[in-house]
Amino acid sequence: MKKGKLLVFSAPSGSGKTTIVRHLLAQADLNLEFSISAATRAPRGQEIDGKDYYFISIEDFKKHIKTEDFIEWEEVYRDNFYGTLRSEVERIWALGKNVIFDIDVAGGLRIKRKFPEETLAVFVKPPSIDELKIRLKKRSTESEDKINMRIAKASVELATAPQFDKIIKNYDLDIAKEEAYLLVKDFLKD
Repeated sequence: MKKGKLLVFSAPSGSGKTTIVRHLLAQADLNLEFSISAATRAPRGQEIDGKDYYFISIEDFKKHIKTEDFIEWEEVYRDNFYGTLRSEVERIWALGKNVIFDIDVAGGLRIKRKFPEETLAVFVKPPSIDELKIRLKKRSTESEDKINMRIAKASVELATAPQFDKIIKNYDLDIAKEEAYLLVKDFLKD
């Protein structure tokens, strides 16, 4: 099977990475397919199993860990596991496409370490922690406690930004989307 490229977009929750990834997926010339992560949490809002995530039980997730089915995984919060199944990347490569990830910071860095030549790792940086909190509250999908947990985690995640290949500062979403498009297009030329 011919390997494609891996495009990792990571950021603290609320930074705009999902919006940027959706924009890139809409650009047919990039030949991208979204890597659907496995998650043990319940769906939020309008999320659909098999489209947004593969929602699986903690027990099944742990079985996949034991059989080394993940290229990366993490317990992001207590009993909240996320991971990328090897079969998902292979499925996309079999289609002749490049894989794009909307993934947490630790998972993104693990993919970069595992596939250094094939991966472009991009960190999407929010304007500020205060702006992050505003964005998370506007979502209206999580409790105040969950939002505070995400904000506390964001400070740690922001410190990892220099470990990524590129940093996009999302002060203006249209500019950030264009910058991401140009970065990806350039990386795929190689």
